[in-house]
Amino acid sequence: MATPQADRNSQALPLQGRRVLICRPEPEASRLAQAFQAAGAEVRRMPLMAREPLPTTPERRSTLQDLDHFAHIIAVSPYAASVLLDEIDHWWPQVPMGIQWYGVGAGTAAVFAHHGLSPNKPDNGWTSEALLALPGLQNLNHEKVLLARGEDGRELIRQTLEQRGARVTVLPLYRRFRPYYAANDLEDNFAGFRPEVIIALSGETLNNLVEASSAFLATLNNALLVVPAERVSEQARKAGFRNVLVPDGLADQDLVTSVASWLMQEAGDNGKPSKDARD
Repeated sequence: MATPQADRNSQALPLQGRRVLICRPEPEASRLAQAFQAAGAEVRRMPLMAREPLPTTPERRSTLQDLDHFAHIIAVSPYAASVLLDEIDHWWPQVPMGIQWYGVGAGTAAVFAHHGLSPNKPDNGWTSEALLALPGLQNLNHEKVLLARGEDGRELIRQTLEQRGARVTVLPLYRRFRPYYAANDLEDNFAGFRPEVIIALSGETLNNLVEASSAFLATLNNALLVVPAERVSEQARKAGFRNVLVPDGLADQDLVTSVASWLMQEAGDNGKPSKDARD
């Protein structure tokens, strides 16, 4: 018979023994791995997207030196916000006043807030669409907007704001690329580890996952694939993944909670006893 202490330990580890493969870039992958391990999961990290800052160009230097000319500054990710702030600190001993700052999601906004800024962010959601619904981005007649992002990215924000009358300057700060993995590493992570849960929090990461795992898709298609938005969910289903989850949030604990809830619900739907029932 389980002791009360055993019950408490079991309840504290909702993902006990579950195999989770995290494909996020570093350092996010290591941080998220700790959260899943704390919930009892067995975790492998295999970043399928890496990032590196782009070299400074005269155009970028000029844009940053004219930062006070912009009414709105948008960062599309926490990494974009971090690189942008590092660059600003190089040219501006104090951030110019009067600028409206925006983060696509709570994580991006938190980077700005940690720097002493007061960013705007969507109350619900963390997508470009959610950002574009903010009141401050509706009527932008001739207002200058700086969009900090990677070398390549979705054009939705730029195109929509220009349609609303804004003068948008895109500031590419970094490039993304798929890291190299030897064939035996891929086989070990996909066929050997046989993940039950795969975390791929961007469309580009998903594309890289599909390319890297082409020889193992029959094994992976039954895993729970966690993606950031419905747009990427549709992309995943077209690639053959059967179980796709858009979580309730992208913070580490939100991801852990959403995965645990989905797996418990799946167990219940399959007629298996839930973890509480087994205890």
